[in-house]
Amino acid sequence: MYSMKPMKVMRFGGSYRRWEQERRRKRVIITLTALALLVLVSVVLLLVVTYQPPTQPRAKGDSMDYLMRDGEVVELNVLTGERGTLELPDDLLPTDAKFVSDAPEVVHVDSGGRMDALSVGKAVVTVSAGSFRSICELTVEEGLGYQRPAEITTAITANEDIVEKNRKNGTDDLYYIVVNRRTNVVTIYTYNEEHRYKHPVRAMTCSCGTKGDDITPTGFYNLYFKALWHPLFGDVYGQYVSGIEGPYLFHSVPYYTQNPADLESKEFNKLSTNASQGCVRMAVSDVKWIYDNCPLNTPVRIIDEDSSWDHLGAPAVVKINEKIKWDPTDPDPNNPYRDKLPEITASDITVKVGEKLKLTKGVTAKDICGNDISDRVQVEGKVYNDHPGEYFITYTVEDDYHLRGELTVKVTVEK
Repeated sequence: MYSMKPMKVMRFGGSYRRWEQERRRKRVIITLTALALLVLVSVVLLLVVTYQPPTQPRAKGDSMDYLMRDGEVVELNVLTGERGTLELPDDLLPTDAKFVSDAPEVVHVDSGGRMDALSVGKAVVTVSAGSFRSICELTVEEGLGYQRPAEITTAITANEDIVEKNRKNGTDDLYYIVVNRRTNVVTIYTYNEEHRYKHPVRAMTCSCGTKGDDITPTGFYNLYFKALWHPLFGDVYGQYVSGIEGPYLFHSVPYYTQNPADLESKEFNKLSTNASQGCVRMAVSDVKWIYDNCPLNTPVRIIDEDSSWDHLGAPAVVKINEKIKWDPTDPDPNNPYRDKLPEITASDITVKVGEKLKLTKGVTAKDICGNDISDRVQVEGKVYNDHPGEYFITYTVEDDYHLRGELTVKVTVEK
């Protein structure tokens, strides 16, 4: 028994030494880890204390509206025609600040912080208010500005994503046409997952037949022929013709000759009323849409129901000057309406500090056909009439063809 005790002591002693070495090693690792964390926390705190906001680039075409911060230098890439406002923190008002552009011919800034990108180049706008100071560096590149739509129409559209999904199926039965002869509205439908035509995608104004022998017949039909020009009753002609059944057609408002500058303007102004001899008359862009998008055998249903059947509603109706013999929606390059936009008439304004200011007073607007749409004018921009300075405001208006016009004027507030 005595001879075994030293052997037990030796085993225990070796294990103890290994345990002690392991304990010391772990203590060193913990200490080093704690020191590393302490250094990391110190670095982070140092960065927080010494942090200055970096230059912040901005993608072209984004909004020029920007909230400035004290000591900040912000870099904006913009396009000609863009406008926006340099906003200030809540404890500062625009009237407390001074906005200065070093290149006002490139970027103009008014007394309220509104910026207008006028031409290609570079400009630096400085914002200062007491101890507050920030800088906006702008690079202006050529922009396309407002793009006139490729199609001029009053049509109401919807569910374009469903149309695109169905179009990928590659079928020829994408659309179903419903003509409501009572409301003079044509509604186009596409199909749902059960291949039932339940999704309205386009509503267009039309003129169906009057009564008696000239009434448009109700029923179910299929498009059976197409023609760019086709003779109509009364020695007149229609554009973009699609046959419904027998003599009943989709076609434009009649022309005296096969000339797009020889329109029966009085008949155009009857759209949305029952005025035809049984056919379905439409504006050129709308009937051309059927001609281009609805192939032969596209189903057509003609109904006589109230407006609850017109699931997208009734589009606006535009009147034209009967001296002009063009359909405003005709894409023909010779159409005098083709490049027109709504026109706004307004002048620069000068007022005294504190003087009451009505920005829409005396402002008028006309659509491309010369119709008065002054009541639709909207105002962009802000004038602080209690603070002397120069301010810019922009008037915008949209007509029934979804075309937009705009005009920018200067408002001077004098002491």
